[in-house]
Amino acid sequence: MPAVYRLERGERERVIIPVMNDLPHTLYTPEQVRELDRRAIEDHGIPGGVLMGRAGESAWRHLRRRFPDAGHLLVLCGGGNNGGDGYVVARLAREAGLAVDLCPLVDPQRLTGHARDAADAALALIAPIASPWAALGEADAVVDAMLGTGIDRAVTGTMAAVIDALNTQSAPVMSLDVPSGLNARTGRVMGTAVRAAITPTFIGLKQGLLTGDAADFVGEVVFDDLRIPASVYDGINPSAARLSADALAEGLPPRARNSHKGDFGHVRVVGGDHGMGGAVRMAGEAAARVGAGRVSIATRPAHVSAVLAARPELMVHGVDDAAAFGAALAGTDTLAIGPGLGQSAWGAALFERALAHTGPVVVDADGLNRLAGSGIRREDWVLTPHPGEAARLLETTAGAILDDRFAAADAIVERYGGVVVLKGAGTLIVDRQRRVICTEGNPGMATAGMGDVLTGVIAGLRAQGLEAFDAACLGVQAHARAADRAARAGERGLLAGDVLEGLRAVVNP
Repeated sequence: MPAVYRLERGERERVIIPVMNDLPHTLYTPEQVRELDRRAIEDHGIPGGVLMGRAGESAWRHLRRRFPDAGHLLVLCGGGNNGGDGYVVARLAREAGLAVDLCPLVDPQRLTGHARDAADAALALIAPIASPWAALGEADAVVDAMLGTGIDRAVTGTMAAVIDALNTQSAPVMSLDVPSGLNARTGRVMGTAVRAAITPTFIGLKQGLLTGDAADFVGEVVFDDLRIPASVYDGINPSAARLSADALAEGLPPRARNSHKGDFGHVRVVGGDHGMGGAVRMAGEAAARVGAGRVSIATRPAHVSAVLAARPELMVHGVDDAAAFGAALAGTDTLAIGPGLGQSAWGAALFERALAHTGPVVVDADGLNRLAGSGIRREDWVLTPHPGEAARLLETTAGAILDDRFAAADAIVERYGGVVVLKGAGTLIVDRQRRVICTEGNPGMATAGMGDVLTGVIAGLRAQGLEAFDAACLGVQAHARAADRAARAGERGLLAGDVLEGLRAVVNP
């Protein structure tokens, strides 16, 4: 799914419309952002109160841009700097003539430092309300400054009740830095979380805003570095990067005019046990659509005629056993194994023989299931698990994978080597040195066959000479972008075949 959204709220429903903004490509953990904040204050002499004022002013500008007709605000303030930012917004709104219900959910007397100063300034103008319940039905917009980026456990008690009530009322919500209840490091909802219409975030773009559960909660993400010097960032390596919208154009330049098919590699797709011939056919066509010079398929003999009838450009070999498959491997540059491979002895034999291939390999589906627990590792392959397959690879649960997708992808790389594509909203592409998030794609992709197409796309790009990490990044982006184009007619009912039809356009940017 796209990680950046505009959320328009009707009285009884929300309509989610994808929106991309000019966001940084470098991403940070909340801990790193706190270090950046400390450096700006202690090493560069920018008072913390100045940074808090800039954050509040930035949020206020975005609130007026998104909700220009809002004349009555409810501002919910917790503790710490996040609450302080909220108090700044409340004061600015009141000074601008808006009606403001200011509800401290943490006693302002318990605040310290610049947050206390911001609270005192706001409370000098606005009499606070004791509870938010009545005001929830009166406000034109709500400011969420309750929890901030430090949350690491489930939200409970009064705060959880307020969040749940906030999500059932009709006024749009602006969350400061991160929707309360969303883990800014992992993108996981901690029990419950605010569904924001817009999330202004500051100093460093938090990695958790772009993956996992975040897509359904952050709304439109906007960023402000609060004018801190560029040198503040020196020496802090970003935790991840956002895949550039121009990656395909930069990574797939026009071909030389005197090219021939031998220049662009030979992909062999292995799989398609009984009843699953469509999987290898889609993977094979995807490899061809992104530019592989030749594509062969090794599958059950019963599927040969059907695959050839559907796509005669593919070369299809019926193989009954590993010996026949071994003979068919000759001349293969890149091997894609797993689509429709199944759990039978036939699939097991082909998988074992495939591991002897010395060139690039892409592994998906039942190939991953057979890899799980094997102890095999390679540095030249690309593994493309969804959370369930990732759980089997790590001998854990899908829930544990979703709790921290970054840690899960890192752990798979550590155990099995190579490049890992952890699929889902905000797909992660990870190797030993790099983490990249793709913020393209949509929930219509949650349907059978999408993974088979992605396998073929990555294999097709790998066969053309791209390094494994680059092929994975560009493959994920091409797959997601083709799906977004296909989803213009609607996300529900989107088929893997619809994505196949769009691949040619997106790999010719």
